[in-house]
Amino acid sequence: MEFRVLGPVEARVNGALVPLGGPKPRTLVALLACSLGRAVPVERVIEALWGLDAPERARASLHTYVSALRRSLSAAAGEEVLLRTPGGYRLAAASTQVDLGVFGSRAAEGRRAIQEGRFEQAAHLLDEALAQCRGTVLSGTEGDWAEAERDRLTEERLGVLEDRFEVAITLGRGPALAGELSALVKEYPLRERLRGHLMTALCLAGRQADALTSFQEGRQVLARELGVDPGPALRAIHEKVLRGQIAAAPPSAPAPPAPPKLVAPQQLPPDIADFTGRTEEVGLVRERLDAAGGGAALRVCAISGKPGSGKSTLAVHVAHGLRERFAAGQLYANLRGVHQAPTDPSEVLVRFLRSLGVADTAMPADLDSRVELYRTLLADRRVLVVLDDATDERQVRPLLPGGAPCAVLITSRTRLTALEGADQVDLHVLPEEEAVGLLRRVVGADRAAREPDRASELVRLCGYLPLAVRIAGARLAARPTWPLANLVRRLRVQQRVLHELSIGDLAVRGSLALSYAGLAEQERTALRRLGWLGGLDFGAWLVGALLDVPLALAEDVVEALADAQLVDTVGVDGSGAARYRLHDLTRAFAHERAEQEEQRSVAVAAVDRVARCWLTLVERAAARVHERGKPVGVAEEHCEYLPERTVSVLLRDPAAWLESEQASLVDMVERACQLDLTAVAVRLTVALSASTFSVHNQFNLWWHTHRVALECARRAGDRSGEAQLLSGLGWLRSEQDWHEEAVDYYEQALALHVEIGDLDGQVRSRLALSMVQRECGALAAALSTVDAAVPLIVPGTELAARAGHSRGMVLTELGDLDGAVAACTEAARIYRELGETQAEALVLRSLSIAHRAAGRYGEAAENVERALELLRAFGDPTMLPYAIQALAKVRIRQGLGATVREQLREALALRNEMQDGFGQALVLRTLGELELAEGRLTESLSYLERSLEWWGALDIPLWHGRSLRDLATVLEALGRHAEADSAWAAALAVFQRFGSREAGEPRRRPALTRI
Repeated sequence: MEFRVLGPVEARVNGALVPLGGPKPRTLVALLACSLGRAVPVERVIEALWGLDAPERARASLHTYVSALRRSLSAAAGEEVLLRTPGGYRLAAASTQVDLGVFGSRAAEGRRAIQEGRFEQAAHLLDEALAQCRGTVLSGTEGDWAEAERDRLTEERLGVLEDRFEVAITLGRGPALAGELSALVKEYPLRERLRGHLMTALCLAGRQADALTSFQEGRQVLARELGVDPGPALRAIHEKVLRGQIAAAPPSAPAPPAPPKLVAPQQLPPDIADFTGRTEEVGLVRERLDAAGGGAALRVCAISGKPGSGKSTLAVHVAHGLRERFAAGQLYANLRGVHQAPTDPSEVLVRFLRSLGVADTAMPADLDSRVELYRTLLADRRVLVVLDDATDERQVRPLLPGGAPCAVLITSRTRLTALEGADQVDLHVLPEEEAVGLLRRVVGADRAAREPDRASELVRLCGYLPLAVRIAGARLAARPTWPLANLVRRLRVQQRVLHELSIGDLAVRGSLALSYAGLAEQERTALRRLGWLGGLDFGAWLVGALLDVPLALAEDVVEALADAQLVDTVGVDGSGAARYRLHDLTRAFAHERAEQEEQRSVAVAAVDRVARCWLTLVERAAARVHERGKPVGVAEEHCEYLPERTVSVLLRDPAAWLESEQASLVDMVERACQLDLTAVAVRLTVALSASTFSVHNQFNLWWHTHRVALECARRAGDRSGEAQLLSGLGWLRSEQDWHEEAVDYYEQALALHVEIGDLDGQVRSRLALSMVQRECGALAAALSTVDAAVPLIVPGTELAARAGHSRGMVLTELGDLDGAVAACTEAARIYRELGETQAEALVLRSLSIAHRAAGRYGEAAENVERALELLRAFGDPTMLPYAIQALAKVRIRQGLGATVREQLREALALRNEMQDGFGQALVLRTLGELELAEGRLTESLSYLERSLEWWGALDIPLWHGRSLRDLATVLEALGRHAEADSAWAAALAVFQRFGSREAGEPRRRPALTRI
């Protein structure tokens, strides 16, 4: 099989096209082909196909595309081609089977031939590379990734084409190239190398005047488009044309370019003259780096710590102390990790390579090639690389040398734990003795010695943070008549100011005050309230809510703030409206002004308006996500500060909108709770858990917002809100399979609902509690709980359907299969009439299980296949694997288990991605049953043992007993009779303890393989 991306994206077998589908499947094939030899993570695939704002259903759609492509490619090739790996997806193809691989290898061989002076061979190899290109690359694909990759590959093709022209000119074929080069220069007028080749070809053809005209045209287009002059290489060719130094006869072949002359760079910043303390840390870092070259691997040491802890100071100090050990040079780069635009590692490599002697004309064009050259040059040299203020591991990895003699010292505000082989050094605040020692170095030992107690208190008020101690010392040094006690007295009142203190910050505060004074009153009010609200990015509508003004006026206000450089424009939202952000220092300044100038009740009311707008948007987005909402604009609440048409556009993809605004929404919950805005805080918290946290298993955010809101509700005595939040915590713990805690929370919620007479809340709490009791195996309690809810429910409603479904599942477990079928059938009917597609699908799955338990496999298959159809149409990635598992159970009993093996494996992978322990255990057990039915006893044993580990970890005895029962059958088939008897006895004890239907079933024997 061959894959082609340097033109229309294709797959071919013996010349015949293999159907790939539409743009997204083709983009998937292109991504995997361009990443040949490595797995592409699922998240990276989703981003490539849908962009950063991928819809909620992207993962399910991807699964559909992969399944279709796998079938198509496997059928054509006769073997698996698209593979699922723990890291994602990859193509099982060699580089020779992909045109991009052939292109890259031939181009690399051709360039090596040029360096070695083998020009005829180079021409042949470069022609072979260019022959792989068949028009516009990646035709038939779509999306930002495809556009970026198309640009990259086009750039690579042009680079090879330029090499080919250079070889042809060297071989004396320049005059024949003038026409082709003229067309290419017209298409790519900014490529100076192409224009240089054209000028040379024209001169060699005796057309010196045309060559000079081409240069003037190039100079004009560069000035017009980029505002720059031609580069040195093109100017040199121009000079040669003027001097007549490009003869009409073909030149002799030049010698291959010389390798770069290696130099020893010395890039370290100056050492700190008054460096004090950190003796232990200095020794630790020196020890780890000083051993570089003694082993087979590169030594990397990463220093992490809070801002102001002295990470950079320590790194530079240690690096200076190791200069003799790394005589081949020291490289240094500030990666600007805390800035909005961290340094691009590709740019750092350019600077590093220049300092190592690489000329700009020999500088590789792309990141991968720069990394290769960088590592080649440092392979056998003892060089120390210092990477200061790193953002994350991805920024650092391209900058790591490959050779063991080198060493790398990194500083970062976060621990770079994913950096392979790196020694981690955590930098904490200074011990008191070292902090006082630093203060002495800055203010003078005699001055500090005169007030030893005040010196100790001063460094304590500075939090023992080196930066703060240095600033305090600098202030004292600038005021030699001040006693230390004077500054101590000031800092006792302004401890929070010192936490934010920096010399630059003091100057910025003064500048901000001047800008603030120049604003109109409404703009000053908006700035103050934005700072007091906190949060992240915002739209103009939020300013409208803060000021209680229409959107048009709010837009004018926020644009005025932008003009005054007090807010930054950071992009647009889904409706095309601008989004803004306060700089951290501006927000701190605005918060200070609000505390001093705003009437608290007025400011709290402003925050309440913002929170209620957020709530309206979240509830409407959640309704759309779950397909339970009305069309926008029909008897719904609305945010009066946002036009309805804008809301419609924003919520066009509600799942994506919720994901993009999640951080701001969590901040809003926290701020509302701080201000005791209980009602809106409770509703917003509940809406978030139903709309985004539960869908994406964001358990930490779910727990955090509920606990904060619960404390707020209890402070306010809001019993109804407290009950809702306790139910939410019960739901959270049930999703995490922490059933004992889930039961406790649901029981607390139920008690509150009973206390306040909330019948609807009582019903919902009982139904949720019953579900958890059933999963724990407390079947009698589960049935009693749901039966207690039934008298409170209006027939034919959604709650009636939920109760019927819950009752049917419990009856299935207890062995009342006819009762279970009746209950589930009625529940499915109600959901169908209500238009609740997803809920109907879940009931149909349960109905299938009841039929299967009764031995009615045809009915079981029919119901679960309908459930699968509905879930796929709905795009539910959470429950789809459960329906697949239910269908697999039926197929196993029908003797068709082998047909669902691959689907089960994919279901297992999906449950793993969703962090669903129950789902993984369930699918593992089903795989074990399948392998048992197929007579693959070793594989069955492995799956069942893994499922037992999960059931034990989740503490779900009934399901543990079911896997034990299957294990007993496998062990007996393997001749391990004593172990089999023990497993069966343990399983039977569980069934009898919980009164499940299995207690009355006979023991399964190995001969009954289709169970």
